[in-house]
Amino acid sequence: MSSPASAPPTPSSLKRIVAASLIGTTIEWYDFFLYGSAAALVFNKLFFPESDPLVGTLLSFLTYAVGFAARPLGALVFGHYGDRLGRKKLLVLSLLLMGGATFAIGLLPTHATIGSAAPVLLTVLRLVQGFALGGEWGGAVLLVSEHGDARRRGFWASWPQTGAPAGQLLATGVLSALTALLSDAAFTSWGWRIPFLLSGVLVIVGLWIRLSVDESPVFKAALAQAEQRKATTGQVEKMPLVAVLRHHWRDVLIAMGARMAENISYYVITAFILVYATTSAGLSKQTALNAVLIASAVHFAVIPFWGALSDRIGRRPVYLIGAVGVGAWMFPFFALIDARSFGSLLLAVTVGLVLHGAMYAPQAAFFSEMFATRMRYSGASIGAQFSSVAAGAPAPLIATALLADYGSSTPIALYVIAAALLTVVAIACARETRDRDLASVDAGSQRDDSARDSRESSAADAPASA
Repeated sequence: MSSPASAPPTPSSLKRIVAASLIGTTIEWYDFFLYGSAAALVFNKLFFPESDPLVGTLLSFLTYAVGFAARPLGALVFGHYGDRLGRKKLLVLSLLLMGGATFAIGLLPTHATIGSAAPVLLTVLRLVQGFALGGEWGGAVLLVSEHGDARRRGFWASWPQTGAPAGQLLATGVLSALTALLSDAAFTSWGWRIPFLLSGVLVIVGLWIRLSVDESPVFKAALAQAEQRKATTGQVEKMPLVAVLRHHWRDVLIAMGARMAENISYYVITAFILVYATTSAGLSKQTALNAVLIASAVHFAVIPFWGALSDRIGRRPVYLIGAVGVGAWMFPFFALIDARSFGSLLLAVTVGLVLHGAMYAPQAAFFSEMFATRMRYSGASIGAQFSSVAAGAPAPLIATALLADYGSSTPIALYVIAAALLTVVAIACARETRDRDLASVDAGSQRDDSARDSRESSAADAPASA
């Protein structure tokens, strides 16, 4: 007999849930990617003007990486309270934090005005962005996963994932339009601020939609069961972080390994590409931005396809297609960019993002299905965000440093291939989760907890043997 938590939602309510998650993740990724694009294009001149151009870009990407350092902290804090209080409240808070920090960057004085205080303030706001994004992803994908139809969970849960290319599309589109309409001097002087200030308007729209949805029924059912257990047996739940590390440590490690190729390849393809195409390949900023813009639109379109395929053949096979494909594509990727034409650049980025989508699309359902409800926000967020410190955070920085040291794309390609091999190993060690019922994950965890607590209690009460 199905539980209330597993009752399928109405089509209209599910679409509203998907829309709320999608628009929120789009806005948050818009804010995050906007910073990455600005770091590649203008922040080296505005906040590190006394450095060599390539060194200035490295320092600019270093502030970009700082945002990733705050994401694990966001995962811990948002995961803890998201598992205790619910997904919706924390998603509203994450949107406010991210949007406020991005809007403030648009008002920030540059090095020419306040000197070294400018990059310090920039770094602080970047930390706030990273903290907010560390809590956003887990809540957004869980809200859809826990509402959605189990038979099509991969498809529905992939829609919040399209927020990443949608945010990239929006950020790159705004920057591309401004660089086309404004002179380099005008864009560097004041035009770069416009996309950051637009975030304030987007946040208002996102809050209006996100506040209209209800809490996850799976979470509400698990919360009610926990409260009933506490009332009848006095059993108090462990902290979500403790429970995750005790019962799901293997799943956390698998999630972290699965993220390596997905995270590293994405930031090499979308952020570092702006540096490589404009310096080594000699292409214009506008050409590079337009290629990323078009490729992001294709990326957006293919993610639901990969998600639906994961419902048919499983999460692991689709994920492996992406990991192996991205690794195999790296040498052709840079060879096409070195051809120095818009068509070859567009082909390189588009194929790279299509293959990336095969990892990113099933990731939401895959990670959600690994963890029990009362520790799912923490588990999924920790697995996803802790890996970002070693993967996405330093990826543009490492790629730029390798280019500066070797003057060649070969070490960068090998770097991405190594990440792909690590992800293949992680997925090979994972269990297939496609047919897993989210409520049954809870039941299994609770039985394990009860049995373990009973054994520990018996051991503590037993008299010591002679």
